Amino acid sequence: MENEYTEVAQVNDNLNLDQEQAEDRENVAVVDFKMVTFSLAGKDYAIDIMQVKEIAKTGRFTYVPNALPFVLGVYNLRGEIIPIIDLRLFFNIEIPVRKDNSVENMLIVSVGDQLFGVVVDAIDKVVGIQKSTIQPPHPLFGDINIKYIYGVVESQNHLYILLDIERIFNSRIASKEKEAGIDNVYVNTTVSPIMSDAVKAPAKASKEPSGLAAKAEAAKTEAAKPDSSEQDFKFIVEELKNLKKFHVTDINEAWVKTRFDQWIGERKSSGSQLQNEKDADDFLSPFWSPCNGQWWTKQYADEVYKLLPDNSAKQIVVWNPGCGKGYESFSLACLLKKRYPDAKIRIYAQDVDLLNISNAPLVSIPESYANDWYSPYITRKVTGEATFTQEIKDIIMFEYHDCTNSNSLPMVDIVFARDVLSFLPVEAQNVVVGDFDEKLKGNGIIILGASESLGKGSNWGEKTVGSLTYFNKQ
Repeated sequence: MENEYTEVAQVNDNLNLDQEQAEDRENVAVVDFKMVTFSLAGKDYAIDIMQVKEIAKTGRFTYVPNALPFVLGVYNLRGEIIPIIDLRLFFNIEIPVRKDNSVENMLIVSVGDQLFGVVVDAIDKVVGIQKSTIQPPHPLFGDINIKYIYGVVESQNHLYILLDIERIFNSRIASKEKEAGIDNVYVNTTVSPIMSDAVKAPAKASKEPSGLAAKAEAAKTEAAKPDSSEQDFKFIVEELKNLKKFHVTDINEAWVKTRFDQWIGERKSSGSQLQNEKDADDFLSPFWSPCNGQWWTKQYADEVYKLLPDNSAKQIVVWNPGCGKGYESFSLACLLKKRYPDAKIRIYAQDVDLLNISNAPLVSIPESYANDWYSPYITRKVTGEATFTQEIKDIIMFEYHDCTNSNSLPMVDIVFARDVLSFLPVEAQNVVVGDFDEKLKGNGIIILGASESLGKGSNWGEKTVGSLTYFNKQ
């Protein structure tokens, strides 16, 4: 009997073992996603292993002047120079003071054709999971913005926050316009000669209609014809995009329609269409804000001064995308210093023109302006040229940056973005306005171009002071 029980027990053990082996094989079979896990401020995070090229420990970074706070510098990785990002600073996580010779834990990640070094607290291990177990992100997970989270997943008694590395390091809009043309709110619907049958009048009845019937038939036929004015407007919209990369949306549609009516009156016999870039420039000539790309006149500076709200904060942060050659940024710095004399002011001035950004800190101001309202903020070079005081220069951080990419700026009091949004595709406009909403403090303001608005039916408040308008959160 004992032998019988022993045999039964052995059989059960073998069945249990076979079942466990089968479960192990099944678990192995369903692992279709691997991630590299690491920690930030005591919490577990992960990145898709396909985007991690290698793991390194180093601290020999080359400092880059005027870089954002989370950029530690660049690193020579076997002959390739790569930027080094401290992910803790990127997510505004406090870290101990870094020592000059400290060694950092670093992931080398690939985004497109670019490599980045990502500094984290500690690197853990590679974890294999079933991709279907990844849950959508939730604001409660992690200390970071939900838009940077791909999802969350539980494995081996750990809850991992899976980061969207593409969104963190890359542009959040496609680099190429979508084939369907969704980057423009208008679609060219002009009826071509081949399709002219689509707008033919209804077939005649056996007897010719007369009186009221004839008038009704004529009206019906007329209504079926395309509106030439509407077609001309759509052509204008399309050519502004093609010739000047000017995209018509709710942000500028009211101005474009008003300008189109003026344009028809101006052109008369020469036709309303934009035949070349000069025509497009002529059409857009009234669009630009006062002093765009120029030093500010005292009159315009006074108008902006009246627009600036009361703010008793010790630090005033300003975001100035599309700063160009720096004339606008320096003008704004002087005006803010006058308006908020006791505050520490920081302007993040950004542009995609590398030459402009490189030369902006060295700019000299013409004598005619130096002796005008700028004079309290002017000093002289050894050559006698007028330039700005060091206090004013220290206010501005010029950055070579595309505002449609990730903007890891602190919360801002003022967004000064004149005549910028209209030259971004529709998706990019939505991205940047979303950034305005995310970065702007509750009492902050947005100043756009004189011909731009934040759109019909939006949740933004609008207030006009004198001839200028600003927007704020409602």
